[in-house]
Amino acid sequence: MIPRCYIILIMMMHVIGIIEGAKDGKGRGRQVIAVARTCSLIFMVLDVTKPLVHKKILENELEGFGIRLNKKPPNIYFKKKEKGGINVTNTVGGLTHLDNDTIKTILGEYKIHNADLTFRCDATEEELLDVIGDYKPVYVPCIYCLNKIDAISIEELDIISKIPNCVPISSQHGWNFDELMEMMWNKLNLVRIYTKPKGKLPDYEAPVVLKNGKNTVEDFCNNIHKTIIKSFKCALVWGSSAKHQPQRVGRDHTLNDEDVVQIVKKV
Repeated sequence: MIPRCYIILIMMMHVIGIIEGAKDGKGRGRQVIAVARTCSLIFMVLDVTKPLVHKKILENELEGFGIRLNKKPPNIYFKKKEKGGINVTNTVGGLTHLDNDTIKTILGEYKIHNADLTFRCDATEEELLDVIGDYKPVYVPCIYCLNKIDAISIEELDIISKIPNCVPISSQHGWNFDELMEMMWNKLNLVRIYTKPKGKLPDYEAPVVLKNGKNTVEDFCNNIHKTIIKSFKCALVWGSSAKHQPQRVGRDHTLNDEDVVQIVKKV
């Protein structure tokens, strides 16, 4: 179970899917794509026996609706100001896709005549538009599920396995689901923390799932119940985050994936 996140399956020409022209409203596509903007992860299910042109079509539809797949926001500082004109600086030693005239022309189209811009990456025109435009894009990880691998040869399987962010599977036979789950876990950037009641073995069946960056002992306690931290004394931790097994830690200790935690309460 993956809490506090949403996963959407996007398939070509399917009941839960989108078709070419969806971003323009065809086939109720805008409603489907609007849901995708709220997701933490997108599974794009493709028929491996058909041309991967479907992959490009779906990517174009999502891009046209402001969804950037497997990308990070461009590292561009932008701030409008009352006067002073356009001030452009960069820290990357030179921009290969943009020059000052192009930047000022793009800003002028948005009626921006006074602003500070600092490029900390070699940005493209599209990335600049993403930063200054009113309609902000979202950046969502995507896994391409190449289905029906039971219908192709081993040689073909070796080729498609090298495609970035792709997992070859067979939904009919349940092949390669373990790799799919592992990639899903990594894309969502989650950690599993196992609880250990005093005097008992750890519970490996129902881990507490935390987001990386919010995986301290205090986060762990609050995830179980917000009242626990009020009586918290310390925690015993087994796993890769502990210097020795177990280690007595405080509420600020950062937990790693598959750590085991026992909470010690105040008497």
